[in-house]
Amino acid sequence: MSTLTYEAFLDEVTTLLTEMYDMEDDAAIKLVMQAQDAEYFVIHDDKPELRTLEQAKTEAVALYKARQNRVETQQKQQRAQHQRGGPKKR
Repeated sequence: MSTLTYEAFLDEVTTLLTEMYDMEDDAAIKLVMQAQDAEYFVIHDDKPELRTLEQAKTEAVALYKARQNRVETQQKQQRAQHQRGGPKKR
């Protein structure tokens, strides 16, 4: 299996997010950039054998699921806060 450059790998993850999950380009780019800022892709930079098309798909799925989990958690927190009567005033 051939490996991609680091930049091509990130581009592939971004493209897969738009194709698999119908994300807008800007949203997919932002998600990949946030993961990169959080050093999620450091190991991919260090180990070229992880920069494959198959691994790009795996990472796109993982990033999307993590994003969905964050969104669901935020929604649950907002509902709970609303049920308690809104934010506490200081």
